[in-house]
Amino acid sequence: MVTIEEAFSILKNALPNPKVAQVVLEKASKHILAEDLYAPISMPPFRQSAMDGFALGLYEGVEYEIVGEIKAGDAHQVELQAGQAVKIFTGAPVPDSASAVIQIEKVTVNGTKLQLEAPPKQGVNIRPIGEQNLKGELILEKGTLLNAACIGFLAGLGLTHVQVYQKPSVGILVTGNELVAPGLPLSYGKIYESNSVMLAIALQESFFGNATIYKVDDDFENTKIKIAQALDENEVILISGGISVGDYDFVAKALEALEVETLFYKVKQKPGKPLFAGKYNDKMVFALPGNPAASLTCFYVYVLPSLKIISGFTTDFGQTVSKKLTHNFTVSNARNQFLKGYIQGDEVTVLSHQNSSMLNTFSISNGLVYVEDGGYELAKGDVVEVFVI
Repeated sequence: MVTIEEAFSILKNALPNPKVAQVVLEKASKHILAEDLYAPISMPPFRQSAMDGFALGLYEGVEYEIVGEIKAGDAHQVELQAGQAVKIFTGAPVPDSASAVIQIEKVTVNGTKLQLEAPPKQGVNIRPIGEQNLKGELILEKGTLLNAACIGFLAGLGLTHVQVYQKPSVGILVTGNELVAPGLPLSYGKIYESNSVMLAIALQESFFGNATIYKVDDDFENTKIKIAQALDENEVILISGGISVGDYDFVAKALEALEVETLFYKVKQKPGKPLFAGKYNDKMVFALPGNPAASLTCFYVYVLPSLKIISGFTTDFGQTVSKKLTHNFTVSNARNQFLKGYIQGDEVTVLSHQNSSMLNTFSISNGLVYVEDGGYELAKGDVVEVFVI
């Protein structure tokens, strides 16, 4: 058995390095950029009108002659003399001979005659070349988490592909003769299987895509075959249940038979003591406890940080925030404990139903309150460390 800190250290040293791949821009969202990006063009690439109005060949008067029109996308150049104007629309190219754009609300038009309320300032309502960025300028740094704004920004510069750190494919293997799929009749001694969909959704919510789900009965040969298949088809596999030492728990034996390296087995914590972490070449294996709340706790504390590190995120294990307790709480436990909690502002409330098999309060939890082992009292207002989920 290892401590929580030892488990963190072992995982950190064992995780494979992030892999780089070139992807189309549309598939780059929520990935970490693996290169510094430099602008291929200036943006805007031409003097651009900031609004609908009139581009002016400035002079001292307030009356202008309208000599044409420029729409967004037009490529023709107009040579304006002093006292001349062209109607122009937002985003359209402003002629080099124009010194200002006056918004349409501040003029009066009578045929080809334009009357201004007052002379505008030089350069007003004209976006200069490179106002956003100049060609060759560093626009996004390596390590940036790409979001919708990043993707739109890069697309606006004409980019179609970027180098990102790959996210690992994940397989979820669920074991247990007692498990029945939701929607089917529930006979005596059976329970509905929830861990696979729970873990799959947790992965999706964390932007790790769609996991492949495998199911197997409590049988050694079938368990070994399914684990081998999952290892062949994925870079990270999560195994739910079957890791304990009961007569019908075959996961540990199957992993040993497949020569999966054991990094650690059992962590001094509650819930989630029977957690296994292993490695098969550059692939990671996590065997999670079968109890749903214990399984999800181990996912957030160990699996999710591992996935993020493999995917190039600048994160680490054991990252917490400090919050004040909203109530008194008695700690009485032989192991360090992760307690389902609800964070609101700078405070946190420890919720009820902390049993490792119970998800009802986990469903409203947004943090795991970490308390060290022992028997002691925490008072309202005491500061505790919380894993944000």
